Order: sequence, then C-alpha cells, then structure tokens
Amino acid sequence: MDLQLRFFATFREAVGQKTLEREFEDGSTVGEVLLALESEYNGLEGQLLDDQGELQPNLNILKNGREVLHMKGPQTPMEDGDTLSIFPPVAGGA
Repeated sequence: MDLQLRFFATFREAVGQKTLEREFEDGSTVGEVLLALESEYNGLEGQLLDDQGELQPNLNILKNGREVLHMKGPQTPMEDGDTLSIFPPVAGGA
C-alpha cells in the first residue's frame, strides 16, 4: 500500500524533507510504519516509539488528520492512500 508521510519541525530536519511517499506491506499499523522510519533515519531513532512499542509521550501522530491516540494508538491500521502526519513534542507557554 502507498502512504504519504508528513514530518514537522525537528522531525522534518531529521528526514530532510517535509513529505515522503512510501510503500508499506498491506495491513501495516501506525507502529510498524513508525518503527520502519526510526530504523531508516538516525535522527528519528528512539524518538517515535518507546521500548514497549508505544508512542513516545507528547507526540502528535495523525492518520488522515485524526489523532491516533483516539483510535488504536500504534495498533491503528493503515490503508492504501492514507496520510500519516508526525509532529514532535511542542514546548511553549506564556
């Protein structure tokens, strides 16, 4: 299946571009996609998933504009043509 992957802020810097078109095995989950990205890009290693395969705290991962934490988290299935947007933790205030 073909996916569009979108990266923001420091993750965009780690990947070297804003958007990637990438092919994954049919039935892949969000977690499997993120694990593949961590293994491919040194700047993402350990930044997306923890040792248990759960999303790192304060990440925003959106499947077609909807937060995956409100779906099945890293077990959320991906489908052909989906867009996965990956935002690093954001600090700010006042």
